[in-house]
Amino acid sequence: MDARMLGATGTRVFPLGLGCMGMSWGYAESTRDDAESIRVIHQAIDAGVELIDTARVYGDGHNERLIGTAIRGRRDGVVIASKGGLAVDLANRQMRRDGRPEALRRQVEEGLTHLGVERIDLYYLHRVDPAVPLAESWGALAGLVTEGKIGALGLSEVTIDQAEEAHAIHSVSAIQSELSLWTRDPIGGGDPADDGFAGGGASAGGNLLRWTQEHGVAFVPFAPLGRGYLTGTLDATTFESSDFRAANPRFTAEAFARNQAISDTVARIAAAHGATSAQVSLAWLLDLGPHIIPIPGTRSSRHLRDNLGALDLHLNSEERQTLDALPAPIGNRY
Repeated sequence: MDARMLGATGTRVFPLGLGCMGMSWGYAESTRDDAESIRVIHQAIDAGVELIDTARVYGDGHNERLIGTAIRGRRDGVVIASKGGLAVDLANRQMRRDGRPEALRRQVEEGLTHLGVERIDLYYLHRVDPAVPLAESWGALAGLVTEGKIGALGLSEVTIDQAEEAHAIHSVSAIQSELSLWTRDPIGGGDPADDGFAGGGASAGGNLLRWTQEHGVAFVPFAPLGRGYLTGTLDATTFESSDFRAANPRFTAEAFARNQAISDTVARIAAAHGATSAQVSLAWLLDLGPHIIPIPGTRSSRHLRDNLGALDLHLNSEERQTLDALPAPIGNRY
């Protein structure tokens, strides 16, 4: 599969990136293994993966430091994406939005140190802070582009109106948002309840995916495998208390069971191809447009190989129609 343009950066990257959040926090934190995570990052780079995604808030800087260690001596060809605008209290597991220009500058400066680089290739405003005008947050990041500390700018979980506002000030190269077979807000609709959570998004206010394609902006889906649900390999009773999914509305025992029809359909199509459910889920996403660059997260070599296999899977029109018609999941995503 051909490389994909990373928006207005002029850079073409491998069709799949690597999401690194779970290497530091959010999922089964008791089993975190930095050495193994670094090995997976090296394997991804060796396989051709170029876009490596992190954020200041992932483990309060831990993930950026981890990536920095992993890319030492391997910087060439790696496109580093990080994010700022969220602050985390790890002790209480609470996040808050902070889009103040001085806070964003501090997070970028810290990110450069954590990553051990002179420039972060792509930097997202992680969430829009309702207490700070978007123009102020975005303008501060644009200033850091001028200073050479950031290569290009992106937005995460925004509405079309917010994307338009930012794009008029400084070009948006990428928009990152949750998109998968069971989260389709960016192609219309949405879950307004998400906006009550500091790290949650909001209804996109229309077809954000179409907006990105029309404006030459890359679309980067996070959680493209439904936080593991779409792989068909999870058991809702096994999440440890620190795992984000233990308290997630879509992963309660009732919701887990009622959403089974979604994973069963994906599994049936996968079986017809001798593929996995993860590969079907990623292939569906990749087919949505040539500007889409999913970033499945994993800290497992086996899962990395599985995800990369999606690039060789071709769904027919009937299978795509079946997947397009999957029911909405039970439970808000936050």
